[in-house]
Amino acid sequence: MKVFKFGGASINSTDRISNVANILRDHPGEKILVIISAMGKTTNALEKVTDAFFEGRKDEALTLFKEVKKNHLNTLKYLVSIQWKKAEDALADFFTEVEWLLHDKPVRGYDYYYDQIVCSGELMSTAMISAYLNEVGIANQWVDVRDIIRTDNQFRDAVIDWTITDEKVKSIIEPLFAETDLIITQGFIGATDENESTTLGREGSDYSAAVFANLLNAESQTIWKDVEAVMSADPKQFAHVEALPALSYREVVEMAYYGAQVIHPKTIKPLQNKQIPLHVRCFLDPQLPGTVISSNPAHTLPPILVLKEQQVLMQLSSRDFSFVEEKPISMLHAMFDEIKIRPNLSQHGAVSLLCVLDDKPEKIERLALAASEIFDVQLEKNLTLLTIRHYTAEAIATHTSGKQIVLEQKTPETLQVLMR
Repeated sequence: MKVFKFGGASINSTDRISNVANILRDHPGEKILVIISAMGKTTNALEKVTDAFFEGRKDEALTLFKEVKKNHLNTLKYLVSIQWKKAEDALADFFTEVEWLLHDKPVRGYDYYYDQIVCSGELMSTAMISAYLNEVGIANQWVDVRDIIRTDNQFRDAVIDWTITDEKVKSIIEPLFAETDLIITQGFIGATDENESTTLGREGSDYSAAVFANLLNAESQTIWKDVEAVMSADPKQFAHVEALPALSYREVVEMAYYGAQVIHPKTIKPLQNKQIPLHVRCFLDPQLPGTVISSNPAHTLPPILVLKEQQVLMQLSSRDFSFVEEKPISMLHAMFDEIKIRPNLSQHGAVSLLCVLDDKPEKIERLALAASEIFDVQLEKNLTLLTIRHYTAEAIATHTSGKQIVLEQKTPETLQVLMR
């Protein structure tokens, strides 16, 4: 049994949806659970619907959602003909679910409404693609993941109840595989025990796939992306990048920690717990080998680069030149937790602490104001943070040339340089 995950970019046109079918045809007779995200920019569109609704602009919210409906119905028209009415009825159920809410007034928190509205993107895309696959002879069963993934009610960042979810997988998903080779369901979403929709936070679809892979004891999980593999750097930022054929779970977690847009650490843990390999493959060219991520250490990796721009250096200094002792530091970390901001780099001195943070103006202002009750605070903005895993002298020279180094931190494996 395998788990496949297709992101929004892989289904953002009828041609790409057809390509999904071609990939699945390459795996005849295999049991595959397929996780599919919302189409293209649908999540962004639904976020705008949520904002308008929550801010009391009901008519605008309904108009924005009407556009989402129109886009999905237009796409469905080109995908399905024989079973079009049945597929349209399935979409209509999800439309009604959202519109029923939009005709009301918000009486709960923003995050609750975000989850109820935004989750419809995955439900609509999977319903359409399931209907299309059945029409082109790729038999499958569609499943509402909200019937499987049970979570708490921490909306927008829900925590999975593994015990109940495992029971649902055993009672619903496993018996379905006796009837079909292919199950289509959604990533990113779940539901509370009161059947309220929830979302799982950043990279929730990859995480959903890993949860299913773990509970189904899958032989592998594959994430289909629009890149040939995991790369040594973002090709939009660096001229020379390399495909990485193999990585360890640990290396991927390290890369993600430093800001690489690879695989979120929470996706890795369920796979690592059962030693399930994760493949990152290119949906545009399925013949490419991609990257395999497993417990096996990768040897002779090239320098791996992560560039974070728009960084802020916050210097916190003791007012009376006393040591920056444990209590003020613990208070500062409590502020980080409360404001929900994490330093990308920190350096501790005798009477000062340097923190490098993403420039999120509202959070930076709150943090600086709160910290000023304990420390003297100085800020410098518009800095760039470069992280090089497996650095070499050549890589350092190439990527810091012409820059003024403000702060540097080095371990045997990783170099971080803050630059002007």
